[in-house]
Amino acid sequence: MSKTNKLALLPVMLCFFAMGFVDLVGIASNYVKDDLHLTDATANVFPSLVFFWFLIFSVPTGMLMNKIGRKKTVLVSLIITLFSLLLPVFGESYGLMLVSFSLLGIGNALMQTSLNPLVATVMKGGNFASTLTFGQFVKAIASFMAPYLAMWGAQASIPAFGLGWRVLFPIYLVIGILATLLLFSTPIEEEPIEGKASSFMQCLSLLGKPIVLLSFLGIMCHVGIDVGTNTTAPKILMERLGMTLNDAAFATSLYFIFRTLGCLTGSFFLRVMNNKVFFIISITMMALSMLGLAVGTSKTVLFIAIALVGYGNSNVFSMVFARALQSVPDKQNEVSGLMIMGLFGGTIFPLFMGFASDALGQIGAVAIMAIGVLYLFTYIPKMNHK
Repeated sequence: MSKTNKLALLPVMLCFFAMGFVDLVGIASNYVKDDLHLTDATANVFPSLVFFWFLIFSVPTGMLMNKIGRKKTVLVSLIITLFSLLLPVFGESYGLMLVSFSLLGIGNALMQTSLNPLVATVMKGGNFASTLTFGQFVKAIASFMAPYLAMWGAQASIPAFGLGWRVLFPIYLVIGILATLLLFSTPIEEEPIEGKASSFMQCLSLLGKPIVLLSFLGIMCHVGIDVGTNTTAPKILMERLGMTLNDAAFATSLYFIFRTLGCLTGSFFLRVMNNKVFFIISITMMALSMLGLAVGTSKTVLFIAIALVGYGNSNVFSMVFARALQSVPDKQNEVSGLMIMGLFGGTIFPLFMGFASDALGQIGAVAIMAIGVLYLFTYIPKMNHK
């Protein structure tokens, strides 16, 4: 690996950290719900809205990359993200937060689609998979910092800011500006795209291949469970254990701590263990977790359940994503766009979970996530033995 490539890795990893900003929406929606006295269904519109934009922007971003290059596409995504973080500094009305979370979702859709291929450009074929996993680890640090920053802001009397829990937005804004400036000033050589780029309909037609469609649905379930746990875990602790929101916010951090551990150890296990076996272990952990979240009434059982789904769900994305890319090696950019479009699962699951929990309590939300886990069991035969 050349010296230039090593230099390029630092801004790229900072971009992965910026990619993790999107996960603040889980804890933020709980605080907005509390501040504005919203129902579960109304509050869950926020995480749903963030992931809705993946449906619209993922495939066009793949096409934009072909036109302006990967680095410039990542820079565009960072600028949109910076605007989204600036808005909540000025207030937290329902309309303002809707615009902020929409911009956060659009920026993240562009970033998720373009940053992974940019890693491939920087690595030039060397250790691509392990670098991606390390990027996921860096992203997870931003994810589990968010609830702590929100709790700190909510509890501390910070006269300089007076923002309360929203203090996490300007903190992430500063890091985002640093990532943008570093990436902008780092030279990265990109190879020109050969041949004619695929059209929008040609990209979508790849869903006609069974393995691509099943992988797309698998990623929808993975992200639905991810966003669902992130949003619902604190609510379960508040409902069953009578915790305050500030105490229950720890559940989101616990989830991300185990997801981070999963990313770190998963990169090792995926090198030394049969992929299919590791996938089965992961899904089984998630199934046990759903059982614990559905019936658990003690802190111990609920914390174990949250840890299990955090660890179990941490490597599902990379395994399903890799399986899909292997299935159509000559259309990897297009398949990448489609798989990122599957993050739209983060819209569908919280919406249904909001309605189910308003009707039945949080067990309704867990039942919706359990459907996603059941689907992942049906994906096991499609998983490679490699």
